[in-house]
Amino acid sequence: MASKPYTVRWGILATGGIAQTFTRDLLTNPAVRNVHDVQHIVAAAASSSSASRASAFLKEVQAPSTAKAYGSYAELVKDPDVDVIYVATPHSHHFQNTMLCLEAGKHVLCEKAFTVNAAQAKKLVETAKAKNLFLMEAVWTRYFPLSIKIRELVTSGAIGKVHRVFSDLSFGEATEDGGLTFSDDHRMVNKDLAGGALLDLGIYSLTWVFQILYHCQPTPREAPRVLAAMNKYKTDADEMTSMILQWKENQSMGIATTNMRVATQPDGMGSHTSGPAVRIQGTKGEIQVMGPIFRPTHFRVIKAGQRGEVEEVPCPIPRDTERQGEKGHETEGWGHGMFWEADEVARCLRDGKLQSETLGWDESILIMETMDEVRKQGDLTYPELIETTVYDPKSPLNGKA
Repeated sequence: MASKPYTVRWGILATGGIAQTFTRDLLTNPAVRNVHDVQHIVAAAASSSSASRASAFLKEVQAPSTAKAYGSYAELVKDPDVDVIYVATPHSHHFQNTMLCLEAGKHVLCEKAFTVNAAQAKKLVETAKAKNLFLMEAVWTRYFPLSIKIRELVTSGAIGKVHRVFSDLSFGEATEDGGLTFSDDHRMVNKDLAGGALLDLGIYSLTWVFQILYHCQPTPREAPRVLAAMNKYKTDADEMTSMILQWKENQSMGIATTNMRVATQPDGMGSHTSGPAVRIQGTKGEIQVMGPIFRPTHFRVIKAGQRGEVEEVPCPIPRDTERQGEKGHETEGWGHGMFWEADEVARCLRDGKLQSETLGWDESILIMETMDEVRKQGDLTYPELIETTVYDPKSPLNGKA
């Protein structure tokens, strides 16, 4: 007789767009993605503004009637029926919000970028380790079957020794008058919210470089040297950033770019006419990943010397077509691709692990150290309120008590 799936009870901290997408994925039938060993329950959600906003959020995502709505983060972290909390606030809030959860004894899945700086990331890891709690940065792309397949191809030597990776995530938001389509207080360009291309978009460009050139290395792994260039917007947030990562001993380099003026795919996300958004180049060929690189559904393998022979590999994201729209009308179904990272969390909790082998604490810290160096070279700083490593449960970033 088959054993019952391991069940995880989730609390959702914040009620914005990414929280909606993640929560809908939690509520997607696991069988749709051929998962039968774990399952998810949405136990509660909290808004920093009001319980009514949290209640409206739970209704919007069609959470079960048993899910509780809280008007403060402090109430959510005290809920005994919550096993793990998904932190879905802006980067600026991640350190304080995650510390709030850890101090309350809750496991945490925190959105990327993990924190604002590496010192904050180290403090979170130290706290999780001391309290014997699970902690993971929510780099959802790493858990896609597509990403797993590509890492397997690289480590198996399918394209030989990999020497170079190009990776780009850019959105064309330029206006004719030299501005951007965002208002100056928008989270993408607001330094009070750790805005800018690097932490919001560049983390994905770095993800592809790191998961190939760093994660696929045999241990002990070599850390990269970093060379960066940055242009800033009028708000002093970065609007375009380019990074060269050098692994001298491994004889490889990664070029990671991000931009808010010109797009990776100028004719729309998901278009393949502008070519691959990621190129993984080895001595026996290359792997090309078609964008957008945060949610890729297609890659190709091109072997050296085989002119015109291209292996196309589609990796569609399964959808739960039984889910109905808010007003009862048919929709294209639920399933965005965030459920795979949630499944990883569930399996780690089931197996008593404190961190994920696919993205461990040391690697998350190293990526934050890389971004610290990029910011240093670009002379980009953020306000002390969001750079501090001092945890304050009464911080305005933690909302009302």
